[in-house]
Amino acid sequence: MAASTEHAALPSASSDSDDGDEAAGPRIPDTPRDIRLEAVANTVAAHPSRDVLVCGDVDGDVYAFAYSRAEGENRELWSSGHHLKSCRQVRFSEDGLKLFSVSRDKAVHMLDAERGRLVTRIRGAHRAPINSLLLVDENIVATGDDGGTLKVWDMRKGSAVMDAKHHEDYISDIAVDDAKRILLTASGDGTMGVFNIKRRRFDLLSEYQSGDLTSVALMKRGKKVVCGSSEGTVYIFNWDGFGATSDRFALRAESVDCVVPVGDDIICAASMDGYIRAVNILPNRVIGCVGQHVGEPVEELAKSWDSRFLLSCGHDQLVKFWDISALAATVVDEYRKRKKKDGRMKSLSKKAFGESSFFSGLVEEPQKKEEKEEEVDDSDSD
Repeated sequence: MAASTEHAALPSASSDSDDGDEAAGPRIPDTPRDIRLEAVANTVAAHPSRDVLVCGDVDGDVYAFAYSRAEGENRELWSSGHHLKSCRQVRFSEDGLKLFSVSRDKAVHMLDAERGRLVTRIRGAHRAPINSLLLVDENIVATGDDGGTLKVWDMRKGSAVMDAKHHEDYISDIAVDDAKRILLTASGDGTMGVFNIKRRRFDLLSEYQSGDLTSVALMKRGKKVVCGSSEGTVYIFNWDGFGATSDRFALRAESVDCVVPVGDDIICAASMDGYIRAVNILPNRVIGCVGQHVGEPVEELAKSWDSRFLLSCGHDQLVKFWDISALAATVVDEYRKRKKKDGRMKSLSKKAFGESSFFSGLVEEPQKKEEKEEEVDDSDSD
């Protein structure tokens, strides 16, 4: 069932306005208002050249919204109920004209992104529910399922050109290098898979890490690969050194469920605890908190086409917007500073911690003395 358009313009819990500005007239907020949905959204994707987003929910519905910072300007463009079960991931084509979605119903759908009209459906694309999706180029699509199978599709033929099962558990995320040659998969079995899609072959699995690998992204101009994990640790691999990690960094978070690169050095990492942290990679630092879904797990992050906003969806049935326009320019010093005694994270946006008390939720879990000393004295390995 489609969400009513009024849901697209519900007020957000924002502290952007000041009492002293009311007499001067309405003030345009720093970010668009939150979008409230009728069900939990599993996935969100941003249009590559317009202020448009698409999200898919646990009921199998897909929605498109136009967003704006102007008062009441968020509006629903269309909705699609073609999936029979939960929609797991949505992705725009590079030109923004097509939209791809995968679902627990094991189907791959291609939609007209302008109208939400179903163009192509591949029924029974996998034997297990499909969990992850990546567009390699305008014709090649990669999908990963709950059983650990990776498939690469040529959408011109509507058939798989590569079918590989080397993971023992679900494939949580997929990434590809700029040359569109090497495909990387993160899996619930704790390994990262490496596939050569030009030669259509499996290359290797990394060593096992503790916990599920939940996300994968390329950093440092393609020289590093970063994986998030269910244990709250970020694992770092050298390019062409995929067998073993070169570094690891514990965020003191419940998990690192999804990551989005912001520039070459910084990622935004979302967790089951609801926080979205900005993290610098090498030197490894938690810069601060971009925002949060209060008390609710965050399902997915996306970056707007102009890199001004970070979009997030969580179990609170909200799609939220965070101002990250200044984040990419942040410079992190090599020197490791001593943490504050109360363990506070720095707020990186006006509404990072919601409308209530500014310091609510700021304090992370207390750390042992020896852990704090290690945080001060140890140097980053590479």
